Amino acid sequence: MAYNDFDERGVYIMKEVPSKRRVILAAARQAFPCTIPIFAGFWFLGLTYGIYMNISGFSFLYPMAMSFIIYGGSLEFIAVEMLLSPFAPLQTLAMALLIQARHLFYGISMLDKFRGMGWKKIYLIFGMCDETFSINYSAQVPDGVDRGWFMFFVTLFNHLYWCSAATAGGILGSLISFDTEGLDFVMTAMFVVIFLEQWLKEKKHYSAVIGVGVSALCLLIFGADSFMIPTMACILCLLTVFRQSIEKAGDLS
Repeated sequence: MAYNDFDERGVYIMKEVPSKRRVILAAARQAFPCTIPIFAGFWFLGLTYGIYMNISGFSFLYPMAMSFIIYGGSLEFIAVEMLLSPFAPLQTLAMALLIQARHLFYGISMLDKFRGMGWKKIYLIFGMCDETFSINYSAQVPDGVDRGWFMFFVTLFNHLYWCSAATAGGILGSLISFDTEGLDFVMTAMFVVIFLEQWLKEKKHYSAVIGVGVSALCLLIFGADSFMIPTMACILCLLTVFRQSIEKAGDLS
């Protein structure tokens, strides 16, 4: 496919326009290397999540469906306990909204980048996990590569990594013969690691102190069985109110 044009000297030339297929393939080739580090992390956690679901009494269909539809690592781990607990839809809804509330800030910062993406925008919003946001927000897309398709494939690859790992873990979980007692501690370990990484990145530790302080206070007030939702609500409110001050201190990026 080609179109006509003139060079800087006014000479008539013919330029080739890349086909839509070439544009898509070029974006996929550029996006894939950026997601390789995510693949390693997602497969480790995804396998663990699938095995955890299996030893909790669920077939592989559950982690497969939940990883595809929910697509929120920390929420999916907590959802295991929710499924095993008495039916409480309002509490589950509130918990899910509070756990994933950070995506509100992600979405606001990506408004300009998603403008003009057409139908791809819907999937980009749905699939915007922490790791995908980090890549799509900061990646330097090479000249000649369609940014919309690049972000689409980053999102798609990461989504597939997580779904395939969770499904494989759910299938392999039934084949494991060793004692899996204590495997559910992986969720606690994951949050501890996230907290430590955030602590090391922060300069003044304001957000970390807010999180620890509010958690301890709500634990004392509401007790171990009811402190989670008020804790997350208070943390969200405080981080929203003091966001500008914390950003100036370098604790949020």
